Amino acid sequence: MEITQWLSDNWGIPETIQYKLILSVVVILTLWVLRSVVLRIVFSRVTDPKERYFWRNGVKNTSLVILVIVIGSIWINQMGSLATFLGLVTAGIAIALADPLINLAGWLFILIRRPFAIGDRVEIGNFAGDVIDIRYFQFTINEIGNWVDADQSTGRIIHIPNGKVFREPQANYAQGFEHIWDEIGVMVTFESNWEKAKTILQETVNKHVEVLNREAQTKLIEASKKYMIFYKTLSPIVYTSVKDSGVMLTMRYLVAHKKRRTVAHLIWEDILQNFAEHDDIDFAYPTQRIYYNLKEGKDGARKEEK
Repeated sequence: MEITQWLSDNWGIPETIQYKLILSVVVILTLWVLRSVVLRIVFSRVTDPKERYFWRNGVKNTSLVILVIVIGSIWINQMGSLATFLGLVTAGIAIALADPLINLAGWLFILIRRPFAIGDRVEIGNFAGDVIDIRYFQFTINEIGNWVDADQSTGRIIHIPNGKVFREPQANYAQGFEHIWDEIGVMVTFESNWEKAKTILQETVNKHVEVLNREAQTKLIEASKKYMIFYKTLSPIVYTSVKDSGVMLTMRYLVAHKKRRTVAHLIWEDILQNFAEHDDIDFAYPTQRIYYNLKEGKDGARKEEK
């Protein structure tokens, strides 16, 4: 052809190289069109955002792998020995791109080992949040906590390098056993009827977490097949202890990790309403008082007057 001859004469590009360039462009355009068509078909049938995300990333990653394989097969004979070529560039790449390579290895680790997945609530280093995206070099979380009280979103999006999974311990709120233990401490004065208060707290916590415990039983059985997780009881309980300012009654119960604040809110509202109806129950808080042993002490514990 005249064009190929002109390129060869004026630009010094051999016809074989021209053919490979044209073939490479055709492959790239074909894969791009196929990816667009597949995603259009999938998105017309799938409406769930999470499923759409998985399909989009799956199709993208698959097309990239195919592109590398096909383009490599077209150009590989121009490199001579692939092993020799890789040997020459590996040392330089390892030094110049150390962090990106670690992040890429972290991406593979996340995909294969799956310490967390999209939608999981995780804590890594000083950051905690819901995982909303996982890419080649970083994953993204919707931050919770920080200056916001309890486990609710701050509105910030945080991008964390994938290499962090090798350097920082990760806490997963959702993996395996999808419920967490939560505790609410309520302190009443020593003069209060603490036994009545404990009964009220037990009834209140039972009211709000009973359904969750039935659900947790099923989840725990599933988790025990993969992890060494075992609890003798999942029922809520109220523990009693004594503090400087009064009697501490601590409610311990299981709750879905994303409902922690909502459940605590409902429990506290019931406690405030119930305690207000009883004159013999008072909340305790740090304060100072004068204790007169001769009048207030028990008969056997009073100090004798001199």
